[in-house]
Amino acid sequence: MQQNQLKSWRMLALAALCGSVLAGCSGRDADLQRFIDATRKEPGGRVEPLPEIKPYDSYVYSAGSLRSPFVPGGSRGAASGPRPDNRNHEFLEQFSLDTLKMVGTLKLNGQNYGLVQVADGRVQRVLVGNHLGQNEGRITDIAPNKISLIELVPDGLGGYIERPAALALNE
Repeated sequence: MQQNQLKSWRMLALAALCGSVLAGCSGRDADLQRFIDATRKEPGGRVEPLPEIKPYDSYVYSAGSLRSPFVPGGSRGAASGPRPDNRNHEFLEQFSLDTLKMVGTLKLNGQNYGLVQVADGRVQRVLVGNHLGQNEGRITDIAPNKISLIELVPDGLGGYIERPAALALNE
């Protein structure tokens, strides 16, 4: 009889344990159930309608035969206009024009020479037609107070333009 009593106490303890576990679970869900009930009692919100989708307007590109705006060249093309000569460069073409100074003129055998001084102090004789400066500068005139020249500078579109320049006599 002792054995039966022990079994019934164990069964009773097990039933009490299961009951308390189930009671603990229902307590956690009670808050959730109250929230759900309160939310259902509230009036529902209004959902805004989706915006109207405008139909796609197609565009036909009809400028396919025209010059591309992304390729340098312009309307005159890179082949036309002045171009640098394919020649051996002269001594004074290695110096930038702003580092050269005109220091005078010289007349020998009926020829007018310009005298140009480089940064290290050396003086060079130049004639009309000689080149100086790093932009293909060609001397066009030698006057007593200045040496005039035409430079060939890039135009930014793949070509070149001629630009007048001068070295004035420094006194």
